[in-house]
Amino acid sequence: MDKAVLKISHISKSFGKSDILKDINLKFYPGEIFGLIGASASGKTTLLRTIIGFLEPEKGKVFFRKEHLLSHENGSEKFKEVLKDPAGIKEIVGFAAQTPSFYEELTLKENLEYFGSLYNLKKESIASNLKTLLGLMNLNDSINLKASQLSGGMKRRLDMACALIHDPQVLILDEPTSDLDPILRKHVWELVRKINKKGTTIIIASHNLKEIEEICDRIAIIKDHRVLKVGTTEEIREEFSEAEEIHLESFPGNYEKIMELPSKYRKQIINTEQKATEFIIYTKKPEYILHELLHKIEKEKETIIQLKVKKPDLDEIFVSLSANK
Repeated sequence: MDKAVLKISHISKSFGKSDILKDINLKFYPGEIFGLIGASASGKTTLLRTIIGFLEPEKGKVFFRKEHLLSHENGSEKFKEVLKDPAGIKEIVGFAAQTPSFYEELTLKENLEYFGSLYNLKKESIASNLKTLLGLMNLNDSINLKASQLSGGMKRRLDMACALIHDPQVLILDEPTSDLDPILRKHVWELVRKINKKGTTIIIASHNLKEIEEICDRIAIIKDHRVLKVGTTEEIREEFSEAEEIHLESFPGNYEKIMELPSKYRKQIINTEQKATEFIIYTKKPEYILHELLHKIEKEKETIIQLKVKKPDLDEIFVSLSANK
């Protein structure tokens, strides 16, 4: 039984002679945080705009269904096509673009009321949702300020609130932390987690791969306008990591002597490098190397300051994939 709330089927999109998306297939499930990563101009924003029906693909279709209908007739409720039911997709999806969509000369309250009216919400529903969102976004004290008077972080929160005013099942965020400092970025991700805990499915496109790695349940890598891989961070690491890393820092740090290992161990080492006082060993068999390495460290009477094994993070994998044309 397919429980997806959104489904992208064989989507291709071009602008003129330039292919932007090629045969994209993705599914998004209720309650997950899904990340889209790709180099600049890889097609992430085009894909998000195609999902909500703002752009029409040359090939393929986007489907949706309302989450509360998934149990109807044992989950047999049919998917609806986005382009054939624009009102339906508008009802279940909220979209916060890279550029804020609210009005600078309206107050925070006026913006939320206006966007609520666009979804044909009753005044009572707007007032109730507005109260909930002000608390969630920590914007109660700014309700009567003009949007132009808000700080960068508050504007980002207002934009997300406008996208959530109709209580959608799915929230789509395009680069939600761009141009924000580290503290404000942290606040935005904390907010994303709060929204997700309420049951909202969240789809995020972002260049900040470290943050995507930490917050997303599943990730899709877009390369050469196609989906290269979909999976958890761990699944992506397993498939694309060439080696794991042994990070060693010891005193007095005679790494050249430490690395005089028997040939059967040296054959399992892909590369080594020294960064300041730290020595890094790249290998596909870290446990095998560690056993002999610890023996050698003891023999050379080195004092271990730090020793850890780590897999490459998503950023390192992405850079490696991007370099492989």
